[in-house]
Amino acid sequence: MHNQPRTRRLAATAAITAGLTAPLLFAATPAFASHGGGGGVRASGACHNGGHFELKAKHDDGRIEMEYQVDSNRAGQRWAVRVTDNGHVVMSRHATTAGRSGSFTVRKVIANRAGTDKIHAHATFRSRSCGGTVRL
Repeated sequence: MHNQPRTRRLAATAAITAGLTAPLLFAATPAFASHGGGGGVRASGACHNGGHFELKAKHDDGRIEMEYQVDSNRAGQRWAVRVTDNGHVVMSRHATTAGRSGSFTVRKVIANRAGTDKIHAHATFRSRSCGGTVRL
């Protein structure tokens, strides 16, 4: 009986840890684009301090088409967005959440670098941050 509070704390800690790490386990799963060009890759998960992100990339006529979306559930937030491909900055700009969903989407067609492309997208707004990586 004396260990019951500790057991409850351990179970609660394990549940919270599982909830926070679960999005990371499924961060880079294969995806199929909705329009021509074949399959692609996708990363999605929870943002730090609320919200959700999704990063998609696919080959398109010798280049890479990428799309990054952040959904914060609040319109009017101005996020700083940065996307890199193998460490090279391919996009650095601001995007403002809009609509009922309070989201923004940025798209860009980028060069297909030699070897595997490691595309990383990151966005910040005050204490919130979202980011993910895909390899294509």
